[in-house]
Amino acid sequence: MPELPEVETVVRSLQPIRGRRILNAEVRQKRVVRGELDGLAGRRIRAITRRGKFIVLELDRGFLLVHLGMTGKLLVDGELSKHTHVIFTLDRGALLYTDSRQFGRVEYSTELPDRVAKLGPEPLSVPFDEFVATLRARKAQMKALLLNQRFLAGIGNIYADEVLFRAGIHPRANSASISKPRARKLYEAIQDVLNAAIRAKGSSISDYVDSEGKRGSFQHEHLVYRKHGDPCAKCGSPIRRTLVSQRGTHFCSKCQKR
Repeated sequence: MPELPEVETVVRSLQPIRGRRILNAEVRQKRVVRGELDGLAGRRIRAITRRGKFIVLELDRGFLLVHLGMTGKLLVDGELSKHTHVIFTLDRGALLYTDSRQFGRVEYSTELPDRVAKLGPEPLSVPFDEFVATLRARKAQMKALLLNQRFLAGIGNIYADEVLFRAGIHPRANSASISKPRARKLYEAIQDVLNAAIRAKGSSISDYVDSEGKRGSFQHEHLVYRKHGDPCAKCGSPIRRTLVSQRGTHFCSKCQKR
């Protein structure tokens, strides 16, 4: 599933359509649409931003929200396929929503829905003092907490594994027991990993591409995610795999401490 770096990359690649007007929205598969897209005709795209894993197109009236799910793509002037489920005709060109597994969602709303408005702070802008206070106020396994979108918005399975490894924190460590120095290391790892992934235009493990159809390259910099059995980049011990919150989790038992 595309996470913060991938969604941020898509948002940046969509900037050329800012200012264009939506003439029509043709829905070919209703399953991927939440509610109705009535009211989009004539709306101008004022800004294109990201909130957590949501792409937010701010219009002159309301918001067009896109969650890519597992295999969703937003393509500017892309080629139509059997997986193209929504076609937004613009005053210049078109924006296509394509999704082979149909787990993503497209929604038009006059206000930001609660599930978006109530997301946790953005990992790249949350102040450290707020981060550490919230971290230590909770009692949760660290991997599960990083996946909690009310704690931080945008981190998913890939980057939770990579961040915890770089911070030297076990995925099952209790968040309430994390000292302030370790919290600082975790905070910096979050910043470093997410910014590096954005610079690499995300991780293209399966279907993910930006709005121009270009793949990211951060998958080549993964140190633990899907590396089980490979030697740890730090100590040489085999990377292990377990389940935390029913999610496949990759870590080094020697380098990551509880």
